[in-house]
Amino acid sequence: MVVIHYTAMRTAAAACDTLCNPETQVSAHYLIAEDGTVQRLVPEEMRAWHAGAGRWGAVTDVNSRSIGIELANPGHCPFANAQMDALCDLLGGIMQRWSVPPARIIAHSDMAPGRKIDPGVRFDWRRLARLGLSVWPEPVSDIPDTNRFRPLLARAGYTADVADDILLAAFRLRFRPRATGPLCAADMALVADLAQRFPVDADTATA
Repeated sequence: MVVIHYTAMRTAAAACDTLCNPETQVSAHYLIAEDGTVQRLVPEEMRAWHAGAGRWGAVTDVNSRSIGIELANPGHCPFANAQMDALCDLLGGIMQRWSVPPARIIAHSDMAPGRKIDPGVRFDWRRLARLGLSVWPEPVSDIPDTNRFRPLLARAGYTADVADDILLAAFRLRFRPRATGPLCAADMALVADLAQRFPVDADTATA
């Protein structure tokens, strides 16, 4: 799988210094600067320390089964078009080399709900989905009851080991970033489609 992050630092150079410093105990396979410059920091076939604690589907050691991409961004700014273009090009190559399906291009916040929020509300997941580089659910007409929220999200890959409000926040951060309030029918209409069309099968992932 591929995990997308933001650096939460002022510059790409500062992020590179941190990611290349053994004392920080954090690394990533790629760093993409605001101008679209791509730096390969760790070979794709090697483990990088970018994901930390969390899980996606049955994968509990995400670092050993994923490629990490850091986007230079302080966390509250829009992502530059050149940076997104470079990301899309990079993702297309990674997906082809490692047979990664779109459902396994995920946010750091997806696999670590409550602990991480990157790449955040400003990241354009719809753009990736339109290019076949990730997924985007469409609301279903037959909306399931809210008691199906947790099992349906688990089918889509999300962990069930967090409280309902944390799980909802992680889901909305990616698919309904402007939504507020308690779990509602609008959430469930998307959750149902996500689980139906994009179920996660951990055994099929090679990266």
